[in-house]
Amino acid sequence: MADTNTEQSTRGVDQDSKRLEAIILAAGKGTRMQSDLPKVCHPVGGRPMVCAVVDVCLEAGCDRVVVVVGYKQELVREALAGYGDKIVFAVQEEQLGTGHAVMSALDSYKDTDTANTDIFVLCGDGPLIRTDTLNKLLDLHRSTGAAGTLATSRIDDPSGYGRIVRDDKGSFARIIEQKNASEDELKINEVNPSYYCVNAQAMFDALNKVKRNELTGEYYITDIFEYMLDADRRVEVIDAVPPEDILSINTLEHLAQIDAIYRARQISSSDQISQGTPS
Repeated sequence: MADTNTEQSTRGVDQDSKRLEAIILAAGKGTRMQSDLPKVCHPVGGRPMVCAVVDVCLEAGCDRVVVVVGYKQELVREALAGYGDKIVFAVQEEQLGTGHAVMSALDSYKDTDTANTDIFVLCGDGPLIRTDTLNKLLDLHRSTGAAGTLATSRIDDPSGYGRIVRDDKGSFARIIEQKNASEDELKINEVNPSYYCVNAQAMFDALNKVKRNELTGEYYITDIFEYMLDADRRVEVIDAVPPEDILSINTLEHLAQIDAIYRARQISSSDQISQGTPS
């Protein structure tokens, strides 16, 4: 088991000496994709889309990436074989939600100093993620000594997304799902695109307390932030995700749209490099 001593604070730690890792959720099938491929294995930019997420994590300085696999996991493992020992795999035997998926990675941290490890928790089906976004997320997380930090996005149509509720000081208060939101909360256009940076110890502490959702029977990673606040741990939030980056891939039409955006970015980046300008 990972060390989850709740008495040890994440504050006061030399942030520059902390280890950085990522957990990428890649266990789902993607039933609306009209394919037997795992969703994260569908190609974007000529490669399985999960590769784009792994690349960004490594560019942001991750020492290791833990990929949570499940449905047809052999195909996901094959897609990531070229990354060598930078990648390890954890298996989610049942599809019991995002919180359960992250807990499936717990054994990967049994020999880790979790108090001195920060983790990005990301979805493997978001290939438009940018290194700059993760850098901003990590900078705020470490500069404030937070237990958990969320990167959010402000979009014109927030329908379907969990809304970010801030208190009267502008600090994070909670995430409210659309089905549970009041009329005023439905007007909030700051949403949760599932970009998290968390202290490993604080995360596993909180996950041990997360209960199954009564309606779905699943465990949700979003519940950990409420438990962190209840334990008097700091939770930060930063509006750092460009609206374009949170486009969902749920159909083949979505896949084609995002593939076109991704390829256009690659061309733009290559042009800037050839011209000697920063990307």
